Amino acid sequence: MKVDGKDLRTIWLDKDEKTVKIIDQRRLPHEFVIVDLATVADTITAIQDLYVRGAPLIGVTGAYGVYLAALNAPDRRVGNDYLLGEAQRIKAARPTAVNLAWAVDRVESVVAQATGGDQKVLAARREAGVIAAEEVENCRRIGEHGVRLIEQISRRKEGQTVNVLTHCNAGWLACVDFGTATAPIYAAHDKGIDIHVWVDETRPVNQGTRLTAWELGKHGVKHTIITDNAGGHLMQQGKVDLVIVGTDRTTATGDVANKIGTYLKALAARDNHIPFYVALPSSTFDWNLKDGVKEIPIEERDPDEIRYVHGLDQNRTTRVLICPPDSPAANFAFDVTPARLVTGFITERGVCPATAQDIRGLFPEKFVEPTAANG
Repeated sequence: MKVDGKDLRTIWLDKDEKTVKIIDQRRLPHEFVIVDLATVADTITAIQDLYVRGAPLIGVTGAYGVYLAALNAPDRRVGNDYLLGEAQRIKAARPTAVNLAWAVDRVESVVAQATGGDQKVLAARREAGVIAAEEVENCRRIGEHGVRLIEQISRRKEGQTVNVLTHCNAGWLACVDFGTATAPIYAAHDKGIDIHVWVDETRPVNQGTRLTAWELGKHGVKHTIITDNAGGHLMQQGKVDLVIVGTDRTTATGDVANKIGTYLKALAARDNHIPFYVALPSSTFDWNLKDGVKEIPIEERDPDEIRYVHGLDQNRTTRVLICPPDSPAANFAFDVTPARLVTGFITERGVCPATAQDIRGLFPEKFVEPTAANG
């Protein structure tokens, strides 16, 4: 995507091939800062502390983390036990997003088959790059398939504005490029369709207000920031044509874990007969899970993310306490939307209803019979 006319991705390998570059998303929208990752510890910090976030980007970051582990192996001896231990450390950084474990395991498996330290380092670098390229192409295809839903609505409205509501940030900042939920939006905008996005603030760390609004604005897409709880009202008033969200983990039966508050958006959409779509690459499916509510781990983060907000005060970023200092807070990062509330999935292979049978139809080679024991 473009930032001030410059093509940019969220993560890339520096020219020296010893450093991974990322955008520090904690600093957006008021500061644009590039951060270097040179070690596994750097990678874990970036994932845990939300320098990077979003399932596809977390996965790619984890993949490059395995490369950094191989690159920094003691005496250049990339032993399997050493690499497995470093991979486990990276995977533990965030539990909900399935892409992290998927990408880390994939790179670790490729490296284990290589012989010699230098060959293992090269194998890790190549595989991390392949994963990044695949995720970019998957997101591009998600846009290609999803834009057809927007085109249908535009035709039905005879060219009037199509209003899309999204939640959190499932844009290119959450991926490597294009985004998941935003990929159809960008495709529609680039085709000249009159499109407008309702961007809810997404408390507690405001990924909608800070990140989605920032990247939509940079691309020239019309948007309006709303409070988290305004979505239902807008749906009742006929001001939402379509809801598209992303996901951090989706079961093989169609249950969707996404940023806290997604479930409430799905309930409101169902009550107002508004299509509710989830956009995701196949890497975000957890093919072994059956019951998302019972089996998907829900991350609980630092309560201070609720108790404080960050903002700009007279050209200086600052942190402000917004509640009584002695009030306890519980910070659940995700919730699970049952498949019955999801109209369909937008994937790199097309659009399908949110049922195990239809998901199997798109990805027959990846589908395993889900059982509770597998979770």
